[in-house]
Amino acid sequence: MPAAFLRDLLAHAPNAALLARWPALGLPHAWLVAGCLFQPVWNRQAGRPAGEGVRDHDLFYFDPSDLSEAGERAAQARADALCADLGITVEVANQARVHLWYEAHFGRPCPELQSAEDGIRRFLVLETCVGVRPGACHAPYGLDGLAAGTLTPNPLTPYPELFAAKTDSYLRRWPHLRRT
Repeated sequence: MPAAFLRDLLAHAPNAALLARWPALGLPHAWLVAGCLFQPVWNRQAGRPAGEGVRDHDLFYFDPSDLSEAGERAAQARADALCADLGITVEVANQARVHLWYEAHFGRPCPELQSAEDGIRRFLVLETCVGVRPGACHAPYGLDGLAAGTLTPNPLTPYPELFAAKTDSYLRRWPHLRRT
């Protein structure tokens, strides 16, 4: 994991706390993903506190043996109990069951994912496709674009209107970013 990226994500104290508690989460094939990772990088670039505007901390895991809502709710409850003292919102999602609800929620189909890494690969913006866990980083498109502040559409999720809405939001918060 590149030192600058690690420094930025750990500057947001809840990230460090979640990674320290990782074994107690007990989530199979799990990754900490999304805004809690890339927002501290962009906040640092903008001269802001690392955690400014971070709304939640997403945990992807992969358990094809339990595709039930109840199983995912139980995983969520464990994470909530473990993180109650942190004063943050943690959102847990079993990537093995995304195909069951994605279209109803987002209005677009999603193929059955084969791993949590498969879910990470599908974020709308390539530069935000990143996950970490203790001792590991999964960034299928690399971290150079994240550091450079570029915003590139992901060909795996070819939804230009959703990409535009997402990146408009990012550009309002971090004007130094640029679409590619």
